[in-house]
Amino acid sequence: MKLRFSCCGVSCCATPSFFSEGKLDARVSQDEIGHVYDRLSGVYDIWGKLTESRARRRAIELASIEDGQSVLEVAVGTGLAFFEIVQRNPSGRNVGIDLSTGMLSKARKRLGKLSGVQYELSIGTAFDLQVENESVDLLMNNYMFDLIPYEEMDMVLMEFKRVLKAGGRLILVNMTEGEKWGSKLYDFIYNLSPKAMGGCRGVRLSEKLKSHGFTVEVREYHQQLLFPSEVILARK
Repeated sequence: MKLRFSCCGVSCCATPSFFSEGKLDARVSQDEIGHVYDRLSGVYDIWGKLTESRARRRAIELASIEDGQSVLEVAVGTGLAFFEIVQRNPSGRNVGIDLSTGMLSKARKRLGKLSGVQYELSIGTAFDLQVENESVDLLMNNYMFDLIPYEEMDMVLMEFKRVLKAGGRLILVNMTEGEKWGSKLYDFIYNLSPKAMGGCRGVRLSEKLKSHGFTVEVREYHQQLLFPSEVILARK
């Protein structure tokens, strides 16, 4: 089986339906996603700080990281969140994975500014986490599911559930469906050119999580520069 993963997480299959149950579905192929984010790696932080920083900051707050924990970030990107994780968990186990070598290079450069901390960064796939069963206290995942076809989300959530400890925390941040004025702009752009959005479209994950036995404790909507994000805290 060919595994699929991108800098933002798992990439989409070829020729998916444009809509799933009335919602936008993934429309950029696996190989294209990888190339897109390798090219974007040099400027991604600008976009992230302009449109995603508030949601990412809130996710770190909800994570309630304590030193000595086992933390896994899937789709680490340029390390914007991973840097904060490692700072808060310097003596714990911090593992970050991604597919994009360009994004990982940026993450390694960012984490190199820290000293006296423990972390691992490597190529990896959300479909097949190289992590022991029930070994992770906190799993962080930012802006990945908004790249995945709906029919493939279940496979990833099963893998997340496998590696989390009983009561383990799952933090998800994604582009979501717009709920306030102006936020539909990004759906319009996506319909014109999915690549212009880096392959991302709005998703809602609460019901998917519940169907896999997760308890959704927090779901918040954040909008920054009209860009809509949802932040979710769930427990296994």
